[in-house]
Amino acid sequence: MTPGVLRAGINLGNALLAGRDPATGEPRGIAVDLAHALGRHLGVDVELVTYQSAARMADAAAGGAWDAAFLAADAARADIDFTEPYLEIDATYLVDGASPLRDVSEVDRAGVRIAVSDKSAYDLALRRAITRAQIVSAPTVDASVDRFFAERLEVLAGLRPLLVRVAEEHPGCRVLEGRFTAVRQAIGTPKGRDLAPLAAFVRHARTSGLIGELIDRHGVRGVTAAS
Repeated sequence: MTPGVLRAGINLGNALLAGRDPATGEPRGIAVDLAHALGRHLGVDVELVTYQSAARMADAAAGGAWDAAFLAADAARADIDFTEPYLEIDATYLVDGASPLRDVSEVDRAGVRIAVSDKSAYDLALRRAITRAQIVSAPTVDASVDRFFAERLEVLAGLRPLLVRVAEEHPGCRVLEGRFTAVRQAIGTPKGRDLAPLAAFVRHARTSGLIGELIDRHGVRGVTAAS
């Protein structure tokens, strides 16, 4: 860590939490605002380090490319220590309107191919749970959507708010009832670093109502502030 500067990892592939301003090209979103709030809390400047997927950002932890990153906590990300979650998002499935699948519990069966963003938090959860269906990976969230349609796969896995948007853009598709996991967004730091200041900030952000304020400010639907 450069003295007086916090390098904050931001995943632009999760449009619920971060993206680029269409006018300026600058990163914006809940995770970006939290990164700057964290910098103020610690009394340091913030340098944003952006990635196109959570997988790429998580892989960069071992090399110390960032000091704190905003991504989902998962034990499979062994190079990272995580705070408690600050926000939760349901992960579920999208299918074609003609699909016989109605509930998430029906997806894990032979002959079902599931498109998913590689090494996303919900991909990691699927790989622990799926025993009969086939997981078909793509490098980013957008690529998983493209692969689902291009290859006419049976199921697209993703965060519920994003899948709702896909369904709105593709009439006839529908989002299944239920969820197969809850993705818990947290702040991570490379293994061996001092997690305590980040954990204290998350506690402050949760108890002060900051998370709820940011959800409202950015108009993000389908996410819940962790309690």
